[in-house]
Amino acid sequence: MLEKTDRKILHELQFDSRRSAATIGEKVGLSASACHRRIRLLEDRGVIEGYGARLNAEKLGYVMTFFVEVTLEGQSETVLGAFERAAAARPEVLECYLTTGTADYVLKVSAQDTDDYERIHRRVISGLPHVIRIQSSLVMKTVKSWRGYPVE
Repeated sequence: MLEKTDRKILHELQFDSRRSAATIGEKVGLSASACHRRIRLLEDRGVIEGYGARLNAEKLGYVMTFFVEVTLEGQSETVLGAFERAAAARPEVLECYLTTGTADYVLKVSAQDTDDYERIHRRVISGLPHVIRIQSSLVMKTVKSWRGYPVE
């Protein structure tokens, strides 16, 4: 279980992880050194897995996002494992989730245009091991994008 101060630190880091421990400490009521220690403990415990930049997909030329439902030919560990390893190795697959329901997996994919998505569909997703069905849904509008977990 996380203490309230740790949750506040996590909230601040999710908002902007580039800020210094002194700045975050000031926001949560800790000295810079105490805040730095707590951040290190959260990292050591695996609560904080890493840091990264949020990139603007459109400015990178990725103007289309798809959620792709994939059904496999079976459910054995061999089939699932082969698919997961292959999907994880493809940079075009932004996210991959094993799901319940009619599809086995849901993938998140971004494309520059319809021709780019057709290439991804034909050469990447269809080429993943054991795929027997693909159902794609185009994201028309992002209403809320993920910005972090509710930790406070």
